[in-house]
Amino acid sequence: MSLLPAFADERAIRTGLSGVPLWTSVRWVRETGSTNADLAAAARDGAAPGAVLISEHQTAGRGRFDRRWEAPLGTSIALSVSLVPRRPVPEWGWLSLLAGVAVRAGVLEATGADPSRVELKWPNDVLVDGRKLCGILSEAVETASGWQAVVGMGINISLTDHELPVSNATSLRIAGLSENKDALVVATLTRLADLVSDWQEGRDVRAAYARECASVGRRVRIVESAQLTREGVGVDVDTDGRLVVRLDDGTRRAFAAGDVHHLR
Repeated sequence: MSLLPAFADERAIRTGLSGVPLWTSVRWVRETGSTNADLAAAARDGAAPGAVLISEHQTAGRGRFDRRWEAPLGTSIALSVSLVPRRPVPEWGWLSLLAGVAVRAGVLEATGADPSRVELKWPNDVLVDGRKLCGILSEAVETASGWQAVVGMGINISLTDHELPVSNATSLRIAGLSENKDALVVATLTRLADLVSDWQEGRDVRAAYARECASVGRRVRIVESAQLTREGVGVDVDTDGRLVVRLDDGTRRAFAAGDVHHLR
């Protein structure tokens, strides 16, 4: 395997997604500040939904709670899409969860990884061997013609151990998996389009997410703030996408936000 990062092929990805009507345009850039910010700005300027934007390097990438992260050129894929779901805006939080399911499916299809190695951590992290491979950020963008959703996925491809932004992260290279960006993007976005369709048609995406989420059936610590943490066992994901936890005091509570740590 080459130690030099290979760039994604815009033409190959466009061809691979040609049969997926949800995605109407595909664009690749070598570097940008943030693919989410770029699509949000385009939406505000009147761009139609259905855009796919891929970058090899972000200089101002953001995660949840406005956390910043940056990786060397070509070692990760920053991938954002825009869409207008046919569901009320307050329900759009489901898009982050569905994107996690899609990335997991994309990793499995593109790399042939054993499914037991690739897990979801509520609400929107994809793990390989218990370490973070992908983070997801969804945003609702107000435009002159209404609201658009922008969903961003940052996937670590060829980062080495000393390049990792945090110690609990990983990459496809570290995991010994295929680094084919084109196959990964096509498989992920094909699955995401199917999931969005199911969700819009009222099908039970909750069960699909809960089945693949390692936070369900596991002891977890929920960090709500620097001053407040809770521990218990994740028991379900409710219809609003919240993680239901049986706390140590015996009560059940549904969490809409918070950092989740899987405990042994």
